[in-house]
Amino acid sequence: MTATSAPPTQSAKAKQRPGDIWFSGSALFAGCMILATLAAVAIFLIIQSLPAIGATSDDASLLTSNFWAYVGPLLFGTIWAAFLALLLAVPLSLGVALFITHYAPRKLAAGLGYVVDLLAAVPSVVFGLWGILVLAPAVQPAYTWLNANMGWFPLFAGDVSATGRTIFTAAIVLAVMVVPIITAICREIFLQTPVLHEEAALALGATRWEMIRMAVLPFGRSGIVSASMLGLGRALGETMAVAMVLSATGTVTFELFTSTNPSTIAANIALTFPEAYGVNINVLIATGLILFIVTFAVNALARWVVNRRKEFSGAN
Repeated sequence: MTATSAPPTQSAKAKQRPGDIWFSGSALFAGCMILATLAAVAIFLIIQSLPAIGATSDDASLLTSNFWAYVGPLLFGTIWAAFLALLLAVPLSLGVALFITHYAPRKLAAGLGYVVDLLAAVPSVVFGLWGILVLAPAVQPAYTWLNANMGWFPLFAGDVSATGRTIFTAAIVLAVMVVPIITAICREIFLQTPVLHEEAALALGATRWEMIRMAVLPFGRSGIVSASMLGLGRALGETMAVAMVLSATGTVTFELFTSTNPSTIAANIALTFPEAYGVNINVLIATGLILFIVTFAVNALARWVVNRRKEFSGAN
């Protein structure tokens, strides 16, 4: 009898369960929906903005000459207010995050962290009311003093607003609004710092601040940049608080305490859109497209900065 060779055994494939199939399909659908939504928003803005790009004052009553002359001061005011807000918010957020993670007692840190998270849930209209009724009257005497004693400095020059509703007041409100976001992200980043790094710095004789400067801040640098850019994106797109606080005139000026203030794109759309008609609507949508591009560019810049630090690892 001749021996017959056995057929080769085939490797058994893992059986996919219905739950795995459903979950993978849902995840794929969610990812595609994000891209589809972003593309739909971009296409809508581009199509609706085309009639406004070449429009003149004869086509739209909002324009004095052309579209670019109209959007220029608004773009300046948007970037200027967001920059001032970030200049105020980032140092404060870093200080609060470091205090929560490395200085405060555990019970105080837990309560303070809860308060910071709660601030992020406050509606922007509440911040706007606080800015008008509380902040603006409170800071107006300080503006007057700075103008009288340091009016030689260009930022403090000009005629001081009697109401306190200036671009700097709007920047303070924006800073208060973005502080919880930046603080929460920085707090989580600082908590991820390897304990061995901190203990090694302390064992070498470093003080607590030296340990933070040598171990914590370098480890969280990319996270700080990401948190700052996220806060900047919130400040760029904020609408109601700025519209309520800012007494805008549509000019381009660096003076912080005067009643002639540049407006922002988002606030201008909110205040002007209810009465807009015809090509004026396309003009406002086109300004929204400019804001969309600026926000996208800010996020792309933040991603580039983070990727530059991608090779850094706290375990190295």
